[in-house]
Amino acid sequence: MKKILLALLLFISVAAVAQKSKSSLVPKPLFRDSVYDGAADPVVIWNKGEKKWFMFYTNRRANGKNLDGVSWVHGTRIGIAESKDGVKWKYRDTCDIQYRLTNYTHWAPEVIENNGLYHMYLTYVPGVFSDWKHPRYIVHLTSKNLINWKFESKLNLASDRCIDACVYKLPNNKGWRMYYNNEMNGKSIYYADSKDLYTWNDSGKRIIGDRGCEGPKVFFWKDTYWMIVDNWKGLGVYSSTDLLNWKRQEKNILQEPGKGVDDGVMGGHCDVLVNDGKAYVYYFTHPGRTPENKGVDNYSTRRSSIQMAELEYKNGEITCDRDKSLYLKLKH
Repeated sequence: MKKILLALLLFISVAAVAQKSKSSLVPKPLFRDSVYDGAADPVVIWNKGEKKWFMFYTNRRANGKNLDGVSWVHGTRIGIAESKDGVKWKYRDTCDIQYRLTNYTHWAPEVIENNGLYHMYLTYVPGVFSDWKHPRYIVHLTSKNLINWKFESKLNLASDRCIDACVYKLPNNKGWRMYYNNEMNGKSIYYADSKDLYTWNDSGKRIIGDRGCEGPKVFFWKDTYWMIVDNWKGLGVYSSTDLLNWKRQEKNILQEPGKGVDDGVMGGHCDVLVNDGKAYVYYFTHPGRTPENKGVDNYSTRRSSIQMAELEYKNGEITCDRDKSLYLKLKH
């Protein structure tokens, strides 16, 4: 009996080593933009045509010179990084978005695929500004290759300051729901519904407003609907059974600093990818925004990095150990 147990343990050990050898250790940080060094607000999707993973991200001009106020977070297009395995990423390009006003700004893309066509819901700022007191809205774009994007429409939502779309397919072929941040009502989460991804009917309802937040991300995992938001004190986590009524869990994730490179501060605005039964969170950090740098505004506190970690589920709640070594090869 002992020999059988030893043989079984040996087999399990060898299998684990073999599996790890096919995977790669996720680096810290996962990605830094080589142009402006300001990658943030990531979203990850499989490019069926190129057979690669694409990461879209807001790019802020962290290394720009003589940019006053918050003008450094304006004036850029959406960046693209690519990866064959979801672990090793390299800069690819910027999105060719065919809707550009003078001094435009692109933020927080949401990218989904439906019936072979890609849809982007992009936060559009019609200018470059040094403060936050200006209109911004969400536009709909479509693409066949994830590079060139055709303008479809400007969405009519709850106010003239709506940002950070997240689009989720409703069960039972009931259409699609868009969650977004209405900045004019306490940075709350509102929603709109659509049957076809083109025409949207805004609910005019706030469904999350207990704390100010932005960057909602909705996903289904462990037989539960989840929404993760950026509370600027780590990421808040909500659960739901119907995609309308959301219950907040007590503890935020990614609030306490990690130990990895560029990961010693709280995590911000994330994407979540459920892959082969596991859930992975892509988030960004401002590595220089440590307690000793409070109030400092320069390149070291402006630059940002994309990080990745695995989510864990226990007793009805989501946790995240950002310092846990993660070996990975995404499936598609």
